[in-house]
Amino acid sequence: MVRSESRAGFALSPTELKQMDDIVSPLLIKGQSLHHIAVHHADELMKSERTLYAYVNNGLFTARNLDMPRTVRMRPRKNVSRNLKVDKACREGRDFSCFQAYTKEHPDFSVRQIDSVEGLKGGAVLLTIHFVEQGLQLAFLRKRNDSQSVIDIFNRLYLELRPDIFMELFPLLLADNGSEFSNPSAIECDSQGKLRTRMFYCNASAPYQKDSCENNHEMIRRIIPKGEYIGQYTQEQIDLMMSHINSYARKKLGNKSPYEVFEFQYGKKCLDVFHLCIMRFQVRKYRQFINGGKISDIILFCQSWIGFSPCFRCKSKQSHI
Repeated sequence: MVRSESRAGFALSPTELKQMDDIVSPLLIKGQSLHHIAVHHADELMKSERTLYAYVNNGLFTARNLDMPRTVRMRPRKNVSRNLKVDKACREGRDFSCFQAYTKEHPDFSVRQIDSVEGLKGGAVLLTIHFVEQGLQLAFLRKRNDSQSVIDIFNRLYLELRPDIFMELFPLLLADNGSEFSNPSAIECDSQGKLRTRMFYCNASAPYQKDSCENNHEMIRRIIPKGEYIGQYTQEQIDLMMSHINSYARKKLGNKSPYEVFEFQYGKKCLDVFHLCIMRFQVRKYRQFINGGKISDIILFCQSWIGFSPCFRCKSKQSHI
């Protein structure tokens, strides 16, 4: 093992992480310094102060670095640490060859490809979940590109959909090697340790292994170009964007939209949980909206390429036409 490999990631199990989080996060939120916590809980934590700072800065704990008053006041250092993997061994038994073997053993399991869409480096990002057969894609706003935010989204979907429906919709996940997906056990299992899905990884530098997800990102990029700050949008606006994209008819789906195909297979209730709706362009309503004096709030994001004209950044609910 080369020296760089020995530093790439955290040798930390989910159980160890939870034990430390239960100690550190409540005390940080109460206003105690990380130095004070490291000194007075040394026997319980068994980690140095510097290591604890690394855990906080990489978003492993419930408490964030914003919960430390001095950190808020201090300017960030130029050599900001890069995102590190929570589990260095996360790919063991989950690489692409294992994925191929697993799909052969379970040919009826549908694959969901997951990825992140970045705007500005270090800023807010989107988690995308792509249903390959149906062409449907979900997008969830995350304040930062860390592992915990991904886990939180899957936990929320697990509760909102009910366990049986979640397991039917997400039997198999395929991700890239991003650090935000480096805690697969927390995604695969619920809080009781029950297996709810299986997760595998593409080979390094092989985005073509989940090409359906990558291709669908082109539509998102036409609306939110690379380098634009994603944090300026709300989840409601992201849902509106994805409703438009999923309402776009595809030739490979028999000129049906992903929304319609998904609704036929799984029903409308699931789409309601995802906050998606079918977008039908109505010229009369749109002209009434334009003539209503709201033009200053309008930035058209769906032009001739998608066939719809409702606006993305509109404050009025009349834009949902």
